[in-house]
Amino acid sequence: MLEKPLSGIRVLDFTRMFAGPFCTMLLGDLGADVVKIEAPEGDPIRAQGPPFFEGESMSYLAVNRNKRSIVLDMKREDDKATARALALKADVIVENFRPDVMGRLGVGYESVCAENPGVIYAAMSGMGATGPLRDKGAFDLTIQAEGGYMSLTGEAEGTPIKLGTSAFDLICGQYAMGAITTALYARERTGRGQKIETSLLEGMVSFLVDAGVEYLTMGTLRPKWGSEHPNNVPYKAFAAADGWIVVGAGAQHLYEGFVRVLKREDLAVDPRFRTLRDRVTNRAALYRILDEVVAQWKVEELVAALDAAGVPCAPVNDVAAVFRHPQVIERGMLQTVPRADGSQVPTIGPAAKFSSVDITRDWKAPPRLGEHGAEVLRDWLAR
Repeated sequence: MLEKPLSGIRVLDFTRMFAGPFCTMLLGDLGADVVKIEAPEGDPIRAQGPPFFEGESMSYLAVNRNKRSIVLDMKREDDKATARALALKADVIVENFRPDVMGRLGVGYESVCAENPGVIYAAMSGMGATGPLRDKGAFDLTIQAEGGYMSLTGEAEGTPIKLGTSAFDLICGQYAMGAITTALYARERTGRGQKIETSLLEGMVSFLVDAGVEYLTMGTLRPKWGSEHPNNVPYKAFAAADGWIVVGAGAQHLYEGFVRVLKREDLAVDPRFRTLRDRVTNRAALYRILDEVVAQWKVEELVAALDAAGVPCAPVNDVAAVFRHPQVIERGMLQTVPRADGSQVPTIGPAAKFSSVDITRDWKAPPRLGEHGAEVLRDWLAR
């Protein structure tokens, strides 16, 4: 049986809340031995709720599978010594405290690296490790505001809207995970570890992508477009008779296919809408017509007709519909993971699959607080 890509890699996880635990969960998914260091009161996200599933918060369950939990009170010298001993055995250390906290706890990068030069040390923060706001705390909500994303999200002329999940916590975690695996690859060639720094702010700014480049090159600020696109028309959510459907038909052949399905071929030759440039210029007039026509269709019927015509579209599903979706099920995005007592916890499957190994093999449920203390000390420190 082939090993998972990160089998044998030891990860010491000092993170809490969402971004850091998501990073370390991804490492654990790939086979790393992730040891979650928790204070006696546990990761604060354990208490975030309701709702709770068997005493655990939804947010905790979402980002903590495939880890082992050990409780260390870092106010106690003996527990600080244990944390340092674990750090000296780690291949990877991940933390998301404010700058300088880890140094005060005796497990800062320079100190650990002096005795464990191969360590990959990932420091995650809200605003970044340097700069005038390095000590400012941040949550996904505040980063979406300060980093500009909320200025782009929501209906035109509407109030600023945050995304429906803590997306930039997760993006920061993904950047850190990718950097860690890259640094592990570099260590194979050089024998040396290194320190990695990333933050919610930097991840957020990188995701401004074309809106950011539009400002940098043209000096223009993109307004909020809701589900619409600034230069693709038609491209938005439409209210149908029994729900919502999105249609992306900006390209000429797609637009012609769309209006043909709607039995409004006249819109393909109407001089106001004949080309994409015309449609962008006259979007309000076109959408008034299309909104009225689409409202006469049921979602399932229109999706089927547009699929047959090769026009990109989708129903606006709720989360329940997503986890009934045949493609989601086929691609293994619905999984369950066992607890030590044999009970099962539902979880989301891996976004990336590997041809050589089933990444979900032997996945485990998020740990109870301190569940693996003695086990970790035995495995890592032979105590």
